Amino acid sequence: MEENNEKAEIFSQRVRAGKRTYFFDVKSTRSNDFYVTITESKRKFKDETFSYEKHKIFLYKEDFAKFMEALQGTIDHVKSELLTEEALAALENPVAETEPSFDDELKWE
Repeated sequence: MEENNEKAEIFSQRVRAGKRTYFFDVKSTRSNDFYVTITESKRKFKDETFSYEKHKIFLYKEDFAKFMEALQGTIDHVKSELLTEEALAALENPVAETEPSFDDELKWE
């Protein structure tokens, strides 16, 4: 069974974004088909303890092109129609994060 778990995850990439962390994982099915999971993980504090709120999207290979096209179109619309020039410049030249990071404790297995 352990062998299946190793085979199931092919690739993983983490993106830290303020209080959120995004995980992009490529996984395989038993029949050697591939899909991507996109997970948003956000640390929540309550009464001196914390937990992680997670949201996950499963993206299957037959939908990759449609998903990328829609995502790029949405981002382009926000950049060209909704953001001011100053906000757009800030997006294109981000300032390094200054708040403390707890991401070293995040493990996605």
